[in-house]
Amino acid sequence: MAEFMTRAAAPRVGDARERPSTIATQPYERPGPPDGAEAASILDSTRASVDPELRSAIDSLPPAMRRIARYHFGFENPDGTPAVGGAGKAIRPALVLSAATALGGPAARAGAVKAAAAVELVHNFTLLHDDVMDRDTTRRHRPTAWTVFGDADAILAGDALQALALLLLARDPHPASAQAGARLASCVVELCEGQQADTALETRAAGEVTLPEVLAMAEAKTGALLGCACALGALYAGAPEEDVEALDAFGRAAGLAFQLIDDVIGIWGDPGRTGKPAGADLAARKKSLPVVAALTSGTPAAAELAALYGAPYDHRDLERTALAVERAGGRDWAQGQASDRMASAMDELARAIPDPEAAGGLLSLAEFVTRRST
Repeated sequence: MAEFMTRAAAPRVGDARERPSTIATQPYERPGPPDGAEAASILDSTRASVDPELRSAIDSLPPAMRRIARYHFGFENPDGTPAVGGAGKAIRPALVLSAATALGGPAARAGAVKAAAAVELVHNFTLLHDDVMDRDTTRRHRPTAWTVFGDADAILAGDALQALALLLLARDPHPASAQAGARLASCVVELCEGQQADTALETRAAGEVTLPEVLAMAEAKTGALLGCACALGALYAGAPEEDVEALDAFGRAAGLAFQLIDDVIGIWGDPGRTGKPAGADLAARKKSLPVVAALTSGTPAAAELAALYGAPYDHRDLERTALAVERAGGRDWAQGQASDRMASAMDELARAIPDPEAAGGLLSLAEFVTRRST
């Protein structure tokens, strides 16, 4: 954790108020605002390439875990009948394939499909476990796996997905597969560290949690896997170590920006778009990034928020709680920090891929995940 603490500075909450909420993309210059079409095309192409590999891997599981995994991925309904949609956006495997393409061209992309599937399996392992630990009842607009199949089966299915991811890489004849497997396994340890920190923070009083702690936790929980995805793409392209590390740093910074925006959406998002109840994070008394920024702001609204967080949840206080976070500067701070982290991500991306045209896929994906609307 000490390594994360040195990376996660704790700027003052009020610093974000003068900044626009749009995400900076320097040093690249791209004409006009992004419309999301390029990212959508990349994600669709990724699904077309990776879904067959995912389905094949999941079909190799024992029947009970296969059924849960198929449901979780949106391939089937609880009764085993085919389902349409709900498989997620495929951002992480898209980062693998886009990094491989940027550094090695179409051939490298084709060779990295198993690595992309492995990253998506690990991501979904974390989702299955997170839903159990957080007691979330909805994901991707339908009931979470644990609410349908029970805690134990959902946890075991998640365990199986993690093992399956490493097995995919172990069996991959690509020369980068062994190094990729080691890197992904190390990432899983970091993800577990981040989740443990997250759950530990929930047991502490609102005033005891600091911004450096939650920033470090967010990098471990979210930034680590996005960084690993980019690094795996670079490895499969045969890139030099300095480029692999630069892309890892790019993914981590973009991942932290993603988490900042995700936490804003977790408070103020539209349930019709998020697939989760409005204010779910506030109802669960989560120490999300905007909340901790607000709690540590030293404002009268921070004291009000601390009192609300110290009391049992009452749905009648939900709007008041969200307003306290906003009045204490939590929303502005999170948006400003997201801009700062994306600027850092762009610096790292330019270090590995100076040509903005070659980096276009990665840049489009970074813009996509950080320009989501609440």
